[in-house]
Amino acid sequence: MEEARTDQQTPRLILLPSPGIGHIIPLAEFAKRLILIHKFAVTFIIPTDGNPSKAQQDILDSLPKSINYIYLTPVDFSDLPHDSMIETRITLTISRSLNSLRETLKLFSAIYRIAALVVDILSTDAFDIAKEFHISPYLFFPSTAMCLSLTLHLPKLHEMYSGEFRDMPEPLKLPGCVPILGTDLPDPLQESSNNDAYQLCLYQSKRYRMAEGILINTFPGLERGALKALKDGSDPTIPPVYPVGPLIRKGLKAEVNDDLKCLRWLDDQPTGSVLFVSFGSGGTLSMEQQTELALGLELSEKNFLWVIKSPIQSSANASYFNARSIQDPFAFLPEGFLERTKGRGIVVSSWAPQVQVLSHGSTGGFITHCGWNSTLESVVHGVPLIAWPLFAEQRMNSKMLVEDLKVALRPKVEENGVVGRIEIATTVKCLMEGEEGKRIRKQMRVFQDLAEKALSEDAYTSKSLSEVAQKWKSHVAI
Repeated sequence: MEEARTDQQTPRLILLPSPGIGHIIPLAEFAKRLILIHKFAVTFIIPTDGNPSKAQQDILDSLPKSINYIYLTPVDFSDLPHDSMIETRITLTISRSLNSLRETLKLFSAIYRIAALVVDILSTDAFDIAKEFHISPYLFFPSTAMCLSLTLHLPKLHEMYSGEFRDMPEPLKLPGCVPILGTDLPDPLQESSNNDAYQLCLYQSKRYRMAEGILINTFPGLERGALKALKDGSDPTIPPVYPVGPLIRKGLKAEVNDDLKCLRWLDDQPTGSVLFVSFGSGGTLSMEQQTELALGLELSEKNFLWVIKSPIQSSANASYFNARSIQDPFAFLPEGFLERTKGRGIVVSSWAPQVQVLSHGSTGGFITHCGWNSTLESVVHGVPLIAWPLFAEQRMNSKMLVEDLKVALRPKVEENGVVGRIEIATTVKCLMEGEEGKRIRKQMRVFQDLAEKALSEDAYTSKSLSEVAQKWKSHVAI
């Protein structure tokens, strides 16, 4: 009884992620810090279409017992066109869950002392519900400070440009950021005309200023210029920005035979000799591109660990809502590929224990889609990159990694949109054994040291989290 009363009196954070494992991962790590360091209670309230992936469920089930979660009533998408953009599906998952969220917060508000509602980037409709219950609304931004800057500038850009952003004649120069071409902008911003996903992003961006603060998964050592510009006070309508990164997963003990198999294989490889190849939980390649990648890895003659999915021609993010492959991905590999690369390459289906792989001494490089979670995991473990962006803000991330931070190579894409096998082999050799690869590896170690310092007790990001935690505690004390 006393334990229940204490739980009710402990300041409680409500975290509302958007669907998708990439949104759950950093919020889960954020929640762990809140309970371990700042003694909050935390509840995840999760909108869903009724089909959470096994990977997402595994993360939720692995949370400490002091962090609980509930799913809202599943929403129905039967009225949506099959070609709806991912941003549309995610945003509608949230908006169609608002009534269920309202009922849940009504119940929680009667029991607990709620310090704040923290939502992520496509969930700002929940701010209106927070206002109904006098709960402080905060935004969690899981990507880069550069992407946050773009989002906050989007309403102004919308007024400035009458055409499509992809056709902008000059690179976009956001304060403190590397210039980016219109074609490097996130997919919904490429084409604004008659684009529901673009309109939804514009709508969300305008609502960011309703937040009492923005928590962002980055750190000054990585994005000093962009963070400084966001915090310089030149735009008083921008809420306070709190860098709280790098928030990454810790390596969990491998429990599946396939996990153990690839880790044991890594144990037998020379230090720094293996190229890890993975396009995240949601990334997919076309059949032609997957074939070229396989043959490029073979031509490189370098050791590799490849996480493979069934190829899908229609969309680079076809696995976003369901990370499980429908078909056997090995059936799509070039004939004889596995036999010819046996001994120096290993291919696993759909998923691998990424943190354990990146932290392993045998791993010397990473072909990545440049999702921000994967990028931060690479930085923390000092693994240099080959940037292969697919969707969302990944092209912007790639631009920063290659041109600004200089910790990645980016293979050239042919006119048909495919990266050829020879280009892949050349780029892999350059990263794993060339002089440019050595320079990139040395530069990545610099950022690895900065990431380690950012996680120390007296670091700027730790102080930033302490500052916002104290605000939340003061709020519930009133």
